[in-house]
Amino acid sequence: MDADNLRHQVLEFLPALRAFARSLTRNRTEADDLVQETLLKALSNIDKFDPGTNLRAWLFTILRNTYYTEIRKRRRESDGISALSHQDTNIGPSQEWSATLSSLKDALSHLPDDQREALVLVGAAGLSYEEAAEVCGCALGTIKSRVNRARNKLLALMGADETADVVASDAVTLSAARS
Repeated sequence: MDADNLRHQVLEFLPALRAFARSLTRNRTEADDLVQETLLKALSNIDKFDPGTNLRAWLFTILRNTYYTEIRKRRRESDGISALSHQDTNIGPSQEWSATLSSLKDALSHLPDDQREALVLVGAAGLSYEEAAEVCGCALGTIKSRVNRARNKLLALMGADETADVVASDAVTLSAARS
């Protein structure tokens, strides 16, 4: 078996390697990195593979060993800076955002169906006005009007003049404004 044929067979196992890596890491990005590292190791050591033995098992062994080596390496690292770098320092009090989100959901439920649909398609799903008009089966101007009316009514229901007011307000103010 020549090296080119062996390399081609290695690449055929790529989907199975990805699936196995995903089951180990439970994270798509880490799984892709693990598969990439596995392929680099396998292809750079292809001359060490014994033809006639199980290529798939060889690759899965490399992947598994690479994964556990990385886990052991992470455990040995006791650098406090790396732990701090993984912390999100921009998280505000969760109760306020939870109450704001609850208020937003409540206000959305009070919008007419056509306005809520238009606002969600454009504002939350990120569709263009043209795409939203096509989805709703109406004219472009109609979608723009529905989104504008929905935004204004949503702000009024939440007791705000501008979107920034909703983000800057706390939950108590929002609840009081709706009452």
